[in-house]
Amino acid sequence: MFDLDKWQEILGTMRRNKLRTFLTAFGVFWGIFMLVLLLGAGKGMENGIFNEFGAGAQNSLFISGGRTAMPWAGLKPGRDIKLSNTDMEAIRQQIEGVELLAPRNRLTGEYTIMRGTKNGSYQVFGANGEFFKINGETLLKGRFLSPLDIGEQRKVMIMGEKVRKVLFGDEEALGQYVQVKGVFFKVVGIFTTTQNQGRNEERAYVPFSTFQTTFNQYNQVQLLGLTTTNGTPVKEIEGQVRILLARRHQFDPADKQALELNNNEEEVARFQGLFRGIKLFVSIIGGLTLVAGVVGVSNIMLIIVQERTREIGVRKALGATPWSIISMIVQESIVITGLSGYLGLLAGVGLLDSIRYAIQSTGAKLPYFDRPGVDVTVAVSAVLLLVIAGAIAGLIPATKAANIKPIEALRAD
Repeated sequence: MFDLDKWQEILGTMRRNKLRTFLTAFGVFWGIFMLVLLLGAGKGMENGIFNEFGAGAQNSLFISGGRTAMPWAGLKPGRDIKLSNTDMEAIRQQIEGVELLAPRNRLTGEYTIMRGTKNGSYQVFGANGEFFKINGETLLKGRFLSPLDIGEQRKVMIMGEKVRKVLFGDEEALGQYVQVKGVFFKVVGIFTTTQNQGRNEERAYVPFSTFQTTFNQYNQVQLLGLTTTNGTPVKEIEGQVRILLARRHQFDPADKQALELNNNEEEVARFQGLFRGIKLFVSIIGGLTLVAGVVGVSNIMLIIVQERTREIGVRKALGATPWSIISMIVQESIVITGLSGYLGLLAGVGLLDSIRYAIQSTGAKLPYFDRPGVDVTVAVSAVLLLVIAGAIAGLIPATKAANIKPIEALRAD
């Protein structure tokens, strides 16, 4: 039952001790505020890091040739290992557990892509449609490269959004022609990606078969990307690929420099472990900050009980029950922790929203930081936990106050 007199008395006590109440409330406010801010910053870092992976498959492996560092079967070290179309087919046919397999070649350096009087220097690649499923480019308009493009060696191109903006501006790009090294390609698709801080949008792709014949890279494969079937670890496929290519190119399977292997599954696992550690660290720091706030509330409640000992004695002498005294002190504790915790939550979430809005509205690309935010359930749970802890913190001095004998309380200074 709502007791207006009791609440007026609690608020009157807080007004009479403004500085003490403010300092106590600020400790709780700051604890929640910092917890929300640290959790939000950690989430922003996590989003920024995983943006580098884009929408690419996490169970992927990228393979490229290297240079041998160990002798093998009479062959000296220092040999360049160059992959070929037949290597790709050997992997497809002889290694089980491979789901997608796609090649990618690149023109050495940055070549000018020309469209009428406009031009720009961008990287030009040859790939097939499966490569984009592995690498994670997202289609904005048009289509990706198709099997017919590969089979018929069509002169078509898909380009990144940044390339489109430079060459076409506000004009329609699909169906238009651009020129690379004197060869014309028809634009059939526009893609976007968050990889490499968005700089991977400064790329263009043509069909792999067209690329090989047009730019004199017949039977050369610079990079192979693959994904594994469900339940097949990438590490297992990595070992099989190394053994197979070592046999085909005559190098020691233990030679780590003969091939360059980038296992995205391991990279993702490492980052996930890193962020689990960051979350644990933030939780510990935030928890200690909250504990400090609760201890502050408990200490203040003890001081309040000492200051109001005579008043409590009078109340008991007039017939006040122990529960009425306990509830009054506990309610004051809950008011301080609950209100200040809620304000800390609002301030923390408000600051994170402001940062997120500033990043999105300006289009800023901060390195390894994007969309800071906090799980509302976690934040609200922290506030509720703090209120409960504040109630417990107030319960101890309240119980002590309720056990004071009236005659002893009246004699207190």
